[in-house]
Amino acid sequence: MFEVLQTFLLRAARSRKLNIFRRFVHHNKGATAVEFSIVAIPFLGMMFAIAETGLVFFAGQALETAAADSARKILTGQADGWSPDKFKEEVCSHVYGLFDCNKIQFNVKAYPSFGAADMKTPIDADGNIVSEFNAGQPGDVVIARLMYEWPIAIPMLKLDDRPGYKRLLMATVAFRNEPYK
Repeated sequence: MFEVLQTFLLRAARSRKLNIFRRFVHHNKGATAVEFSIVAIPFLGMMFAIAETGLVFFAGQALETAAADSARKILTGQADGWSPDKFKEEVCSHVYGLFDCNKIQFNVKAYPSFGAADMKTPIDADGNIVSEFNAGQPGDVVIARLMYEWPIAIPMLKLDDRPGYKRLLMATVAFRNEPYK
């Protein structure tokens, strides 16, 4: 009798456990919330990655436009006799709120011919950007570069190429000065 009771109780306990498990498996309330939580993190990561990449691309294009517009002043001789500060003022007039104008750097160098032009990135051995301004004379070949260290908000994307999670945006314009004199 005792064994029968014991067997009956064991079967009842097992069936209760199975019933609880079956109810849990078949219960679908909150499934959407669980699925969303699984999908939300990768989705939001992709959205932030797309936004960051797009912003870096847009900033690069804005810097390219500012470089072309500012270089036109050198090309036509309007920048003849300008100081580096005056050139920087001209550059800053073409970038509207996207950049901190105090952090824009430039490297403008004149060469006698295109073959003599140095196209290396103007960064010294210590990793510092070399800024200089030499607009040249009429007929000189000029390489004008604008550089800006863009801060990267999401370091996991590995868009940075400078210390401190920054990416060096550089716009280069190569041209021969017009015979403006």
